[in-house]
Amino acid sequence: MAAHSTVRALYGAYNGKLYQVKRASDNATRDILTLGPGGYADASTQDTFCANTKCTIPIIYDQSPQGNDLGVSPPATWLSNGGTAASAAAAKTMVGGHPVYGISVTGGGTTAYRINSTKGVAKGNQAEAMYMVVDGTRYSNSCCFDYGNAESDGKDDGNGTMEAVYWGSDTGWGGKGQGNGPWIAADLENGMFKCDRGGWQSNIVVSQACPGALAQSIAAKFATAMLKGPATNTFTLKSADAQAGALVVQWDGPRPSPSGYYPKNLQGAIILGTGGDGSNGGTGTFFEGAMTMGNPPDAIDEAIQANIVAAMYGQ
Repeated sequence: MAAHSTVRALYGAYNGKLYQVKRASDNATRDILTLGPGGYADASTQDTFCANTKCTIPIIYDQSPQGNDLGVSPPATWLSNGGTAASAAAAKTMVGGHPVYGISVTGGGTTAYRINSTKGVAKGNQAEAMYMVVDGTRYSNSCCFDYGNAESDGKDDGNGTMEAVYWGSDTGWGGKGQGNGPWIAADLENGMFKCDRGGWQSNIVVSQACPGALAQSIAAKFATAMLKGPATNTFTLKSADAQAGALVVQWDGPRPSPSGYYPKNLQGAIILGTGGDGSNGGTGTFFEGAMTMGNPPDAIDEAIQANIVAAMYGQ
């Protein structure tokens, strides 16, 4: 349904635009391409174009055939004037021996991306899956640093009207996980669920944690966060160190019990760095992510994680 990255091609044969930078000095724009088929971003083009001035990233191009490019968010409930573009230089790192740039979002600001009218994105109770790679050291305890499926009107349209993967240490909108976070969660609207507990309907308190050894805190310099949302009354969360190792199942069980979470009522917008209603308290740095129609098998999940590790984040 979508494949977004400012770091690299997410298809082996992809050889095109990854993102656009806009120069403050004259408002000129330049598309940043891959270095070659399946390659990393040509960050040197950005460095040259943005020398002696500041640049932002107004567009993250969709590498999939669907053309769901992420632009700056239009107005939403908590972003009444719409979003703003991320600083192009705020999240520089090394991946596979190449200098690259991510999307840095700071809670309380207005950096947010969104496309409300999409092609090929899950709606209603259709199955979908998604993942993102983030900076494992940047997060907040507020709502919502998300990537995924959201309302098409920028409003809170009720339980089950969105399904996005969340990164952070929130405990107010979802039960507490193990340790002190950060955790991954499923933002299903009115709750960022690390398991089937939480949401504002439950008047959740910190002591009401997810059961057993699930919903573990994630200690990693770079982290993989994955959400699988089948058409059944279940959802799955998986996480991993993006530099090494396999995925860990953090939840694989029923959806929350308050009404509205099953069947889903997805609307098919795509968001990044914000909640479905434009909630802008989340902090995080995004490097890549993708969304699929339907749920791939576990073997595909593991292949994706292996590919992320092979990309050599931080090296």
